[in-house]
Amino acid sequence: MTKFKILIEGYAKKTVDGWLASATTTLIEDSGKKIIVDPGINRELLIKKLKAEGLTPDDIDVVFMTHYHPDHVFLTSVFEKAVICDSDTVYRRDEEKEFEGKLPGTNIEVIPTPGHAYEHAALLLNTDKGKVVVAADVFWWTDEEEQRVDDAEVLINKEDPFTKDEKALKESRKKVLEVADWIIPGHGKMFGNPK
Repeated sequence: MTKFKILIEGYAKKTVDGWLASATTTLIEDSGKKIIVDPGINRELLIKKLKAEGLTPDDIDVVFMTHYHPDHVFLTSVFEKAVICDSDTVYRRDEEKEFEGKLPGTNIEVIPTPGHAYEHAALLLNTDKGKVVVAADVFWWTDEEEQRVDDAEVLINKEDPFTKDEKALKESRKKVLEVADWIIPGHGKMFGNPK
């Protein structure tokens, strides 16, 4: 059974001249591997949260990037011993190797979820809580927004000011809602599927 813990809950705040944002960072343990999803942008907080789990960056085997926006991947280089993965490639220093289906060496399914970004992918975890999808920015909220999660249609049609392909995003949201019992968004609180 895959274990997971949200280390850092992501936030997003609109400012007068831009945004303040950092992604939700999730720690996963599967098949003897420790995996960080979207290390975010706050180094001091990330190190503190890892330490609270009895870990250092050197203990992490894999860093998974859901997509390439800086608020999600800025701290990837902190994990010098880890392999880096995105939706279809494993990066080990200067070596690249493609994969498909499951994150290599694990039982974790990689789900392509384009829309917010073309390369966006989510992870499907089989846990003791049921099927958990680390969805990143398939779903996200600003700190000022009500996180309305009781209606699938509202979730599917929620506006995303950064979307690259609105139609693809809606299809990705439907795909996540078809398989998830629980969803971890890129910014905001984990929520149950309203099915």
